[in-house]
Amino acid sequence: MNGGKSVILVLEDDEGLRSQYRWLLSDWRILEAGDRKAATEITLKERPGIAIVDLGLPPDPDGASEGLAAVSELLSAAPETKIIVVTGNESREHASRAIAAGAYDFFQKPADPDLLKLIVGRAARLHELEQENRRLAASAPQSAVTGILGNSSAMQKVLRDIERLAKTDITILITGESGTGKELVADAIHRLSARRAKPFVAINCAAIPEGLLEAELFGHEKGAFTGAIRQTIGKIESANGGTLFLDEVGDIPLATQVKLLRFLEERVIERVGGRQSIRIDTRVLSATNQDISRLIAEGRFREDLYYRINEVTLVLPPLRDRPGDGLLLANFFLRKYAKAYGRTLRGFSNAAANAISQHPWRGNVRELEGRVKRAAVMAESAVVQPADLDLVESATGRTLNLREARARVEREAIELALGEAAGNISKAAGLLGVSRPTLYDLLDEHGLSAPRTARPVEASRE
Repeated sequence: MNGGKSVILVLEDDEGLRSQYRWLLSDWRILEAGDRKAATEITLKERPGIAIVDLGLPPDPDGASEGLAAVSELLSAAPETKIIVVTGNESREHASRAIAAGAYDFFQKPADPDLLKLIVGRAARLHELEQENRRLAASAPQSAVTGILGNSSAMQKVLRDIERLAKTDITILITGESGTGKELVADAIHRLSARRAKPFVAINCAAIPEGLLEAELFGHEKGAFTGAIRQTIGKIESANGGTLFLDEVGDIPLATQVKLLRFLEERVIERVGGRQSIRIDTRVLSATNQDISRLIAEGRFREDLYYRINEVTLVLPPLRDRPGDGLLLANFFLRKYAKAYGRTLRGFSNAAANAISQHPWRGNVRELEGRVKRAAVMAESAVVQPADLDLVESATGRTLNLREARARVEREAIELALGEAAGNISKAAGLLGVSRPTLYDLLDEHGLSAPRTARPVEASRE
């Protein structure tokens, strides 16, 4: 089996044109097929990095039905192959359909030699980069943290921090935007701690009415208030021996903050309506997406409580600051929900992958998961399109201009390489398969800044 940028499959029924491709692309090893069946067999065996497919294949030389079917079959056989379709001058709409089906790029007959080599070279660099990313992902050191995904250097740092913090009983304040996975991180810390055999008890302080939160936290005795028909154990007491997770801690009312501070200082509680002091041994983890310093300045949060819950702060950056993790997570969620709903889905089209990379993800991983779940249900083909993710606005108009689409893919590859190389220009150039001077030229062309020093990207994962 051969892969990588050195292998190109040419699916063309005209022997004269196949001869031209052999001459124009002499730097690559060329595999040839005259029909769809032969091309599929070659792809299953060789898994070429690039396939050049003539859309006007018999028995539909004036249309594109056979060529589009070939694109679908080849992507099914080898989803990682970059397919470049060939069309006639009057067949641009067929090229758009092929791109929507997952093809990488197109060119029109007769082929301009320089343009052909440029398109093939870009496809080869992208394929090689994706292969390297898959290799790095497979060989990345396995973290003891389960349930949290992220290959970016920043996520690896977060995972290392979780492992270190889990070994202690220090109180931690987990901060980050909504949807970044603060509860997942708290649960991971608990599962790696010496308390993992005991309960992990979570409470969303913003979801409980102010008048009921104190009883939810501390429990209550029978008759403590109207409706208290029996003694009830609170969340703090339920977490005895284990871990208590206070989500949205910034929404705790001031009166309840006083009692919580006393518990953190003395490790004893009294149930509402009770007189007995109950000693509790639990680790406390908190989370918020609010600016606690601002709440303190506004008199809505006690400063002494803040220092009690914040011996260490663990910051979860937004998904948009985690290069490459968006597509990693999207593919994970697609496999998960495709299996759950009994769908056969091969992956994301180039347009959908671009849309995922370009979207700001204001709802972070939670939003991404929701959109991929939707796509797993709504996708009409085996390759997920931007519309299936409800990301039409992110892709419409740009993917229809195929030269702009090529430029976006190249820019994305450069950004991914810089992120994977932690800003190291030499390493990034190696991943992209270009020289350092060429990479500097590409940075200028795309308006990207060269890093002044090699540094890890600060990012995070839920």
